[in-house]
Amino acid sequence: MTDLKQKQPYREEMELPEKVEAHVSGHEITVKGPRGEIKRSLIYPGVSVKKEGNKLIVVSTTANRREKAVVYTYAAHIKNMLTGVTKGFRYKMKIVFSHFPITVKVAGKEVEITNFYGEKRPRKADIIGNVKVSATKEEITLEGNNVEEVGQTMSNLEQATKIRNKDSRIFQDGIYLTSREA
Repeated sequence: MTDLKQKQPYREEMELPEKVEAHVSGHEITVKGPRGEIKRSLIYPGVSVKKEGNKLIVVSTTANRREKAVVYTYAAHIKNMLTGVTKGFRYKMKIVFSHFPITVKVAGKEVEITNFYGEKRPRKADIIGNVKVSATKEEITLEGNNVEEVGQTMSNLEQATKIRNKDSRIFQDGIYLTSREA
């Protein structure tokens, strides 16, 4: 008779950096650090997050493939939260134009892109959450603690200058991501 191994539930541990506090209440995870606070709700049946000492632990109840994927996804989200409250995220974007000079200015919770392909009406992109946007003549810098808010704001800027119904090899004007820093 063959001896079948009993599969163990999956478990991922993350060490909390210095000056960072974490609090777990049900499915709600709160991480506080020198740069601020991030809250996130992570809900999936059979996967839970616990705090033991100076560690956050993500545990699954069973050992199937889907729960394993969720455990590692939760771990990635928590690591992004820890990076956000300690270092933050900075994305740099380049303003590219060939004929009509594009001007970009920040107005409240929106970024206005004027003179894109000589258009009279300005294009607008929303700033999500607490992302700080600064624009010069050639570059836009996005800074924030939450990687999803910074990424969505970056995507909004790229989508606002998307060229439609033209050959993208020839018409290359727009705003494009050049670097990401954590």
